[in-house]
Amino acid sequence: MEQSAGQAVTENDPRSVTPAPEARATENLAPDRLVLARGVFTGPAPKISDELYAVVKGKSQRERQSLRLDKGASAHTNTYFGRFAASYWQRWTTVTEVEVAMTLEVGDRARIRLAASDIAGHRRIIDSADVSGDGRVVLRAPLDQYVDGGALWLEFDAVGGELGITELAWTAPAPERVRPVAIAICTFNRAQDCAHTVAALASDPVVLSALTAVYVVDQGTDLVENRPLYQETAPRFGEKLHYIRQPNLGGAGGFTRGLYEVSASGSFTGSEHADIILMDDDILCEPETVVRLQAFANLTVEPTLVGAQMLFLLNPDYLNVGAEEVHLGELKHGQKVPKALRNTSMLKRNQERRVDAGYNAWWTCLIPAEVVDRIGLPVPIFFQWDDVEYGIRAREAGFVTVTLPNAAVWHADFYWKDYDDWARYFSMRNSLIVGSMHADLDPKAVTRQLFRTLAEHLVAMQYGLVHTTLQGIEDFLKGPKVLRDGGIDALAAARGTRSEFEETVKHPAATAPIRSADIQVRRDVGDPSRPVLVLIKRAIQQWTGRTQPGLKAVTREDAHWWHVALFDHVMVTDASQSGVRIRKRDKAKARALLLRTIRVLRRLRRELPALSQQYRTAMPELTSRENWERLYEL
Repeated sequence: MEQSAGQAVTENDPRSVTPAPEARATENLAPDRLVLARGVFTGPAPKISDELYAVVKGKSQRERQSLRLDKGASAHTNTYFGRFAASYWQRWTTVTEVEVAMTLEVGDRARIRLAASDIAGHRRIIDSADVSGDGRVVLRAPLDQYVDGGALWLEFDAVGGELGITELAWTAPAPERVRPVAIAICTFNRAQDCAHTVAALASDPVVLSALTAVYVVDQGTDLVENRPLYQETAPRFGEKLHYIRQPNLGGAGGFTRGLYEVSASGSFTGSEHADIILMDDDILCEPETVVRLQAFANLTVEPTLVGAQMLFLLNPDYLNVGAEEVHLGELKHGQKVPKALRNTSMLKRNQERRVDAGYNAWWTCLIPAEVVDRIGLPVPIFFQWDDVEYGIRAREAGFVTVTLPNAAVWHADFYWKDYDDWARYFSMRNSLIVGSMHADLDPKAVTRQLFRTLAEHLVAMQYGLVHTTLQGIEDFLKGPKVLRDGGIDALAAARGTRSEFEETVKHPAATAPIRSADIQVRRDVGDPSRPVLVLIKRAIQQWTGRTQPGLKAVTREDAHWWHVALFDHVMVTDASQSGVRIRKRDKAKARALLLRTIRVLRRLRRELPALSQQYRTAMPELTSRENWERLYEL
């Protein structure tokens, strides 16, 4: 539908949306229409590109929720945060039509278009208005052609004079009641980061009023409550802010505490529990994401876990992955869903196709109260795979996960963290625990894969990494009793024994303990065409000492096992780019670790079926409120 020039929709027009979007997003007793997303035109920090929100040609002035275009300028919101994910709303919610309303200040004449895309990104116009006066304008779009993909956005032209745009909101008919929502932030010695996240939530009045509670679960020694920013921010929450200190039980323990508190009987609104958004402490928070997750969760056909996507903190326009899934038989999580975008600049690409997630990591993820009521609390596995396990268990109980595009936070980039660290213990142990609980793992396939992986680490002279991985397998073999303390002893053991292996230590590149003044940089020549044969060859070379002598340097991008194994002494750049690791061939260590590997994997192959049954039997007790109360020392 197109309005003729001079016909602005005013607040008295039946097409208008009143009251203002801010009021409608805050009420528990739902208004006639619910705000699904607001028009945001600039990011929460200077490092964030404005073009993630709106692209402007010509002169303009931006504020957080307002945009003013000079005469002749144009703008569009076909951007990461500017788009409305029509495909996801049509597929998963009760919404059949959306309205997008805005208040305009028109200097002379303006043209507004509501545009759409399909799975291939082809553009079409859904609705439009030619406006020559100030007022409220409403455009509408049915959600009827987007099942497999497509989105909506707005386009603006300031034709004859300036154009001001404020109070922009996408809305739909509201449910009978808007479900309350709380936030739980787990933190461990990232006090200033956590304080900034709390402050970001308080910075947006709509978000602040929509939240029933915020739990800051502090498990560290550098306390968030001592930071001036937190102390300045806390009064804005009033009684909504709850600061909890507890033993360090990892991410699983911190996030579970939030679920535990929110799911307590009659916690907020009589007998009604609140949905809860789990949120990392060290993110750069986009407050608008809270609005979008809550709105989507309120309108899904069935209770649904709704996750935010993750953008890279150091490369803020890059998307980590559009949606993830887990391959339990291969003990792999964080796997890209087919057709999902990954490591992609969102200034250059948009996610047109709908992709369905297997689970959503807990950098930011909304969990409905019904899920906690039905499946209980997470497994106390301390760190790594806790969010994966909970998403799998929820799906087994009939609750799907949706990773919602155009809702995201920024988080530390994973590829800046070196793979060879203490976290491998938990990744290995917990992948076996989760796989045992939710799949019929093939002992032969699992041990064959693990032997291949450990052999690659051995020929690459990563002896500490092999040791840490074997620790994880050995503790899995102890059965469910290994989870009795929530991971405190395991953390100490994983960190403490790694110091026995020199290559696990990171050194400053300029002052590393090396004597050669002429270190040769060796570049990789490419992936091997027959990797198994190359692995056997490299193992023989390492075992017999037929490696290239002298200290060599290898960059992070070239530090593949087949390349590093050519040398007997190598300086490898750490993934963090903050230093180097020094690896040196040690036949005695390699032999001892190989024998240990064979012994441990033989036992795993023999005992895996029985252990799987033990972990499954123990799950109800492990995930019970009583078990977590014991761990919390309540």
